[in-house]
Parts: sequence; structure tokens; C-alpha cells
Amino acid sequence: MHRASFCLKGAKSAGGDMQQVTEAVRSPHGMVVCPHALASAAGAQILSDGGHAVDAAIAVQAALSVVYPHMTGLGGDAFWLIYDAQTGAVQGLNGSGRSAQAATIDSYTCLGLTAIPQRGPRAALTVPGAVDSWAQAHQRFGQLAWATLLQPAITLAESGYPVTGSQAHWTRRDRDYLQQYAPAPCPFLPQGTVPAAGTTITNLELAHTLRQLADRGAAAFYQGAIAAHITDYLASVGGVLTIDDLAAHQSDWVKPLETTYRGYRVMQMPPNSQGFTVLSMLNLIESFDLTQWGGDSADYYHLMIEATKLAFVDRDRWLTDPEFADIPIQQLISKSYSAQRRELLEMKKARLAIAPPVGGDTVYTAVTDAAGNAVSMIQSVYFDFGAAVVVPGTGFVLQNRGCFFTLDATQVNCLAPRKRTFHTLMPGLVLHPTGQPYLVLGTMGGEGQPQTQLALLTRLLDFGWAPQAAVNAPRWLWGRTWGEAETGLTMEGRIEPAIRHTLQARGHPVTAAPDWTEKMGHAHVIRCSGDPIGYEGACDPRSDGAAIAPP
Repeated sequence: MHRASFCLKGAKSAGGDMQQVTEAVRSPHGMVVCPHALASAAGAQILSDGGHAVDAAIAVQAALSVVYPHMTGLGGDAFWLIYDAQTGAVQGLNGSGRSAQAATIDSYTCLGLTAIPQRGPRAALTVPGAVDSWAQAHQRFGQLAWATLLQPAITLAESGYPVTGSQAHWTRRDRDYLQQYAPAPCPFLPQGTVPAAGTTITNLELAHTLRQLADRGAAAFYQGAIAAHITDYLASVGGVLTIDDLAAHQSDWVKPLETTYRGYRVMQMPPNSQGFTVLSMLNLIESFDLTQWGGDSADYYHLMIEATKLAFVDRDRWLTDPEFADIPIQQLISKSYSAQRRELLEMKKARLAIAPPVGGDTVYTAVTDAAGNAVSMIQSVYFDFGAAVVVPGTGFVLQNRGCFFTLDATQVNCLAPRKRTFHTLMPGLVLHPTGQPYLVLGTMGGEGQPQTQLALLTRLLDFGWAPQAAVNAPRWLWGRTWGEAETGLTMEGRIEPAIRHTLQARGHPVTAAPDWTEKMGHAHVIRCSGDPIGYEGACDPRSDGAAIAPP
């Protein structure tokens, strides 16, 4: 297999040494990019064995559930954008779970709560939707046997894998939560301790769960033994999900949203995903000639940040489950509406705006195959280690996505039974004017996801940068994330001090971050072309991943 080469640049991430990808990965046979090299290798092997891009994406996500358990797993949600080379159509698959039937505002306020807890069994109030989305995507597009796709993950869980610096860091950070909500022995705390980076560990409980899925399909998770384990345990510790909630779950095939930008068609998932925000941002900035400023100027950063603020105002006003609210989504992503909103942009002054805290740990996967199919797929348990609830014997954490609901009944994203919450997950896909895939891209990072996609899209479509250069370049994050108390603008330290000072003079509350920081997300890109190279993969050096092509 071909993979990216790395060289140590001395920068540090939260999880340890951060490495910079210095060589692009190109192949005519397909490409897999995700935040862990072992999972990318699993997907590349599936492509080599004749699998569809969807097959490879399932294998990648199953492997990530083993080797990146702090950011994803069977207990989380997923969103897909799938380009079908046979029809030329793009299909969306919403694999997010709905809240429990018993999850009402009164059921929480009667306990004296003013907000849904961020950890523990009462945070695990939405059905994990990812596994069903795997099954539905496989049923429609899969070419290899379901069990074949899960085997690489089973092997990793049984034989062991080396703990990354990222997993060691987040396990250490969340040890108290895991000890409180995950019964001993906890698979993420072998012998009750935080495993050091580089230590080889196994997860035999997860291997057993994956074998049940391989043998019995997704029904085992939602109607069979796994479902019973989840709901019986939650009932014993005060949770609200029931076996009926899991049995009622179904992922939904949906029509993607899109806008045009510089002649390209930019595709995103509809609500309850926040994907429409990046479409709004692109509409807002399209009338500006970014090339006259360059991608490393104060004007460029200022415009990106101000467009983000305007898009987030609409997001926070409207985003929730569309079955519970009449969201004027086509208006929000229209060129005419953006033209009106653009009048609020001021190039010499930062607007004051307040956004809610939006954290979360996530994994993004991009896959293309030799037949021209493309998958942009993102999965998450929301916070690092989700709700920190591990059902005994299953080997995975349950997500805490439900804590995003509000208990304020006047708000659009208020808690209600069988409702999907406001979701940060947003895979991206760009089609060439010819209708063929051009860019498959996405990132983890909660509130940073649309901002990072905006950075990538402008760097790739306006400035013509190579994918790896676009991913490597310093990034910014406006808003609050990872539990921060105040809204501000964080910029990687490689951005020139003079630019930061100019932005501060315009009213931006700028904080300098390390030169390279995981806080900016793990962004990955595949660029597709009609030349013999075919596919060019770029993996974020802020992650533990790799771009890998089949032989």
C-alpha cells in the first residue's frame, strides 16, 4: 500500500508529538483518508479486495471504533454523502439517533435540573444511529460481505493496537468520568490505569460485540442481544432509553443541500446537520475577490470570521429536527438572502455576537474508489468518550449527543420525545461543473467544522492550493468549544503576529494557540481529477491519520 510519508517538525499536539505530512499521496485506484493510519489501511485493503467506497468507509469506521474510541464508536451517530458513479447522483444518509420516548423536559426538570447532564446515563438519551447507517449504506451500495468489512476491526480488537498519544491524552483527561460511569473493568483503563502512548492494548469485549454484528447484522444492535444489554444496563443506572426506542430507530435517506461557488457545486447534509452554515458562508463571501488579499492576510481572516458569525446567527435560530420545526432552509441558503445579509458585513470592524458552546470529538473519513464512487462520512460520540457510559460487556461508550437539547421549551432545539437534536456533524462534497466529484472533505471539531471547511474550500477553490498545503496551513476557530467559558477567536501561532494585532484592532478578541493544535480539528481531503493521477489525498498532521491508496 502507498501511504503518506511523515517527518517530525517538533510541534506538539494535545496527544503528543505532532507530525507534518510533507508528501502528497496520489493514486488512480482510489484513496482512503481518516484520522488513524490503521483504520485507513483497513479501508484501503477493502478497496484492494474489490470493495465499493461505501464498503471501505464501513471498514474504516469499524476500525476507528477500536483504535480511536475516545472520538467515535458504535455508540455514536453518523452522516453520509455518497456519490454514485453509475447514476451521477449524490445521496445523503442521516444516521443520527432520536431521543427516547421517555425523554421529556419534565422528566429532567422534576429532578431539579436546569440543563441535561453532559456525562452519565441521563446524557445517553438518544439512540446510537451509526450502526444502522452502516447497514443501510451497505444494503444499497455494498459489494463485499458485511462480515468481511468488520473483520479488520475484530482483528485489531482481539490482537491489539498501539495507543496513540491522542487516546492517552483524552483517557487521562476523562479518567474520572470513566471510573464513575464505566463499571470495572473498563476496556479503556486496562488494569485500572491510563495506558501510555505506544502501549499495545486489546478490547475483547468490543471484539465480541463486533462478532455479533458480523454474524447477525445490525438487527443485533437494535433488536437483539446488544440492544438488551444497553437498555437493561441503562435502566439499572437511571437512563431513559428502552428496547422499544432502539427497535424504532431508522436512518433516513435525504436529498443533500447545495449551492454554487466559483462554478462548483458544494453539497452538504440538510438539518438536523449544521451543514447549511458553510453554504451560507460561501454565498456571503462569493462577491469578494479573495485573490486580491491572499490567504494569509488580515482582510481574509476578518471576512471568514464575520461570515461565520452571520451564518451562526441563523443556525442557532433555526437548527433542530426538521420534523419538529418548519425551517426555511432554502431561503437560508439562497443567493438573494445572502445578498441582504452581506450588507451587515463590515470589513474594518468586528461584529459583536455570542454563540453557544459547541464541543465534540469526531472522526471524518473520505473514500474514493477506482470506479469513481465517493464517500464523505463523519461519525462521533460527541464529547471525548461521549457520555462516558460503557455498558458492561460491550466495549464501547454511549454518546452524549442528547445533552445538546435545551430544557427551555421556548427554544427551537428543546427536548422532546423521539426528536433529533441540533447536530454539528457535516460531511462535505464538491462536484466539478461537469458533475463529477472534485473534492471530498470534512473535519472533526464541533463548532469548528464549518469554519475549517470554509478555510479548505477557499484555499482550494479561490487560491488553487494543493490539498496538503490547504490542510497544513494555519487555521482559526471563532466561538466556544471544549468547555471554554467565553466566546473568542483562537488562531494557530503560525499566523503572523501583525495579522493578529490588526484583527485585535478591529475588535476581535484574539488568543494565540500553539503553532499546531488539535483544537483546530482533523481535516482530510481527497481531490479527484480526470488525469492519470486520479485521486490526491491529504491527511491532517494534527491527527494520527494517513492517506492510503490500494495497491
